[in-house]
Amino acid sequence: MLIVGGLIVILTFVLIVKKYEARLVLFLAGLLMCLIGGLPGDVMKAFTKAMVNNSLVPTICTVMGFSYVMRLTECDQHLVQSISGLLKKGRAVLVPLSFLLTWWISLAIPSASGCSAAVGSILIPTLIAAGVHPAMAAATVLAGTWGSAISPGNAHNPFVADLAGTDMMTVIINETPASIIASIACVAVMTAYAVVRREGATEERRQAYLASLGEDDKKLEAFHVNPLRAIVPLVPLILLIISSKQVGLIPEVSVPLSMLVGVALGFLVTLTDLQEVCRKFFQGMGNAYADVIGLIVCASVFTAGMTAIGLTGALTDLMKGSQSAAAAAGTFGPFLIAVISGSGDAAAFAFNGAVTPFAEQFGMSIMDLGSLAQIAGAMGRSISPVAGAAIICAGLAKVNPIEVSKRNALPCFVAALVLMFML
Repeated sequence: MLIVGGLIVILTFVLIVKKYEARLVLFLAGLLMCLIGGLPGDVMKAFTKAMVNNSLVPTICTVMGFSYVMRLTECDQHLVQSISGLLKKGRAVLVPLSFLLTWWISLAIPSASGCSAAVGSILIPTLIAAGVHPAMAAATVLAGTWGSAISPGNAHNPFVADLAGTDMMTVIINETPASIIASIACVAVMTAYAVVRREGATEERRQAYLASLGEDDKKLEAFHVNPLRAIVPLVPLILLIISSKQVGLIPEVSVPLSMLVGVALGFLVTLTDLQEVCRKFFQGMGNAYADVIGLIVCASVFTAGMTAIGLTGALTDLMKGSQSAAAAAGTFGPFLIAVISGSGDAAAFAFNGAVTPFAEQFGMSIMDLGSLAQIAGAMGRSISPVAGAAIICAGLAKVNPIEVSKRNALPCFVAALVLMFML
């Protein structure tokens, strides 16, 4: 069963790389593995659970609806144009700055999917308009989402603190220096990749982007920027940051509410036909469900199939058995499982529950080993083409998730190595 499961997983990724319909491939692979594993009922459980996910569905749909309204009111173009002059002068630092911005924002928005949706809806179109390759723009934001691993809102940190017999902030303070150094290594490799492959911001791509907007939009090159319209796309992001538990300047605001506030402001600032605003908002929500939520639903079936056939459990058990190389197991066990499954949470919790309490027998502290496992899992998730955050970023950039994952593989792998040696 394990061999068959491994072959199915490999074939799945091969077919996705060859650009077969990803939703169909993921669903059929998950269905086949569930049937072989004798748990056909898990298919519909995973399917229906993902369809009504209380955090992902409202977040992704309202973000896409907001994006459609910003396009209708041209507020997004005012933001792009207001930044484009600065971007021309600083194209070399666009990729690293975008990664670092996402990395730090993810501390306030610890959900990788929520962060990629909120930040990516603004940052990815802006980077593409500045001339960054679409896949690199998506990869930059996706890679930055692993910064949430050192957030107080991350469930792993209190878990590690309990194992170590200390408080959560002590764990976070302990892991933060290594994480910052790993983030610098990650962005350095990503920047070098962008330079070598010429996927950073270029005037040629910028002009091609402007040309693709059509005749009616070519006037954007010369139009006068309205500061109020330029600010509107940033309002939801600002609300999410200042209302987060870590900042707490105002009562906590959910992603859907922040997006609705942005839609309302877009209408008030531009006085666009309210009926058309309403139509565009719900059109965006519908397209988000069809294109993005549909992929996440099928990816959930694929993950359920891996569990049913025993592949996820076998990988986790193999990782647990590597006590003689705890640092390597704690790093690359959750890392690899997250790459394959799209989530590092289960592997990190399993490792920390089974192996981390004995960390001192391997010459490590419980805090270090526990932090290593959960942060490495977050890094692996930033490579996985079936992760919800990857699907969101790829959808915003209109590229294949595999193209995004390929660009994050080396930067995140190097970051994991640096983290392992630091901890």
